[in-house]
Amino acid sequence: MSSGRSLSRSLLKLPLSVLVKGTAIPSNPIEDHSIDINKPIIYALPYRSAVDLLSVQKQVMALGLPDPLQPLVINGKSFSRYVFTSSRDTVIGCDSDVPTESIALFSELLALHEEDTELDVQVIPVTVLWGRKPGKEDKHSNYLQSLNGPQKAKAVLLAGRDCLIRISPVVSLRYMANSHGTDSSIAHKLARVARIHFSRQKLAASGPNLPSRQALFSRLMKSKAIEKAIEDEANEKGIPLEKVRKEAHDIMDEIAADFSYSLVKNGDRILGWLWNRIYQGININNAATVRRLAQDGHEIVYVPCHRSHMDYLLLSYVLYHEG
Repeated sequence: MSSGRSLSRSLLKLPLSVLVKGTAIPSNPIEDHSIDINKPIIYALPYRSAVDLLSVQKQVMALGLPDPLQPLVINGKSFSRYVFTSSRDTVIGCDSDVPTESIALFSELLALHEEDTELDVQVIPVTVLWGRKPGKEDKHSNYLQSLNGPQKAKAVLLAGRDCLIRISPVVSLRYMANSHGTDSSIAHKLARVARIHFSRQKLAASGPNLPSRQALFSRLMKSKAIEKAIEDEANEKGIPLEKVRKEAHDIMDEIAADFSYSLVKNGDRILGWLWNRIYQGININNAATVRRLAQDGHEIVYVPCHRSHMDYLLLSYVLYHEG
């Protein structure tokens, strides 16, 4: 590590310790993901970011995992314990290519697996989400985006207390080497697959981009089925088309959800206060299964055992906190 990079990280640690309160999902990754801490471990992050790396460092060390800033030593040779699958944006542009040092590290580690049949390096993908507010449907962008310096500073200031760190199941480089070989093309493929995975993590945590309500209403009003229903209603009751259109618009406005992330955050605080006074503890089973299904893009229907408004609120609260 260069002295300049080490100094910048040291200077960042104090303000981040004050501004950032991260939450790791799952809370026990060693058990939930069957991580073998006796095997070598490296971390894969989506974008080059000292802030993200330091936030991950704090969380994983508290969970009993190795420090990402400490080098990984294999057969007397030292390696970086983290990789970035994309470079971050800057104020003057974006470099979305996989960093050459990340490809070089993957290639070296895969080559070592060919030489040492007992070696099994575990890659742990980690996603850092600054807030979980869904994007807008009319903005044509990826679910997970890199942030330049000013954008990251703003994210830390506004969402530092709402930082979610998702720790994914391990990827075995031994399995990759045995199944796909160890040439450089495999290293590139590994990085590309990781980038797709990170985008799915963001989608699973925040949900799909939200449509503009007015644009949605406009599309619906132009549909042939609704136009015919409006005409039939106007003819049957002998009232002007514009009046029926307004009534149809009012019905849509009443039915369509009006999502508010600030309401979600405030509701989380209120429900957290309520549960702490009603219950002595909440045991949650099979949350990992739900996270996996959501990440894989499945539609999920929840079936409570009985009708209960309290259980409905509790289920919503638990799902939010399980990422």
